[in-house]
Amino acid sequence: MSRSLRRGSIAAIAAIAIASLSSCAAGNTPDTLQIKPDNAAATIGTSLRLNNIVIVTPVKSAGDYTGPANVVVNISNTGSNTVQLKSVTVGNGGTAAFTDAAGAPLASVPVPAGGAVAIGGQGNPAATVASASVKIGGFAKTTFTLQEVDKDNNAVGAPQTVTADAGVSSDSDVKNKDIYNGYGPTVAPSTTAPAKAASPSASAPATPGAGATTPAAPGTTATPGAGATTVAGTPVGTTPTAH
Repeated sequence: MSRSLRRGSIAAIAAIAIASLSSCAAGNTPDTLQIKPDNAAATIGTSLRLNNIVIVTPVKSAGDYTGPANVVVNISNTGSNTVQLKSVTVGNGGTAAFTDAAGAPLASVPVPAGGAVAIGGQGNPAATVASASVKIGGFAKTTFTLQEVDKDNNAVGAPQTVTADAGVSSDSDVKNKDIYNGYGPTVAPSTTAPAKAASPSASAPATPGAGATTPAAPGTTATPGAGATTVAGTPVGTTPTAH
């Protein structure tokens, strides 16, 4: 094959390869290439985004569950004002109570302008529902209410709400092996009050029973009590008197 023919063949193969790649690129739209997170997310307007929304129940809880649960979420705020997380509701009326990282109660959780706040997990604020009715491994409607405030903490506009179907997972008791280890509520073990010890009853000094022998006064002979046994006219346990 001449050198010119070889060059022509190589050019043709390259053109076919480029065309194939172009057609593949055209077929894979950006939406197809996006990776969707497993956990629920939601947005409010253009400046608020709630990511990785999960309801975490205590360790070893399973199936249909009713009891305390923590709401885990990361809230980012790209706006120019602070936003207060005012309330979180799980299911039909289970409203969360907020606490700071040290466990002190909070009326709301602030999300600073241009910042983000993680709720749930060690060292973060917590949102705990005292009694949530959920299914482990299922989903629970979770509603967030937020309020934008100015630098003097005065409300700006009306409160805004958003609802997401949050996944429900139990806490893991395997450290460093599960992303939800330590995210669930701590349930205090039930304690049973110790049985009250019986008070020692005051009792009178023991009275010699029937058949007991009362010691005789000095110089006298002991008299056997009722039922005492005598041998040859001498009470048992006494020394016969010589005549």
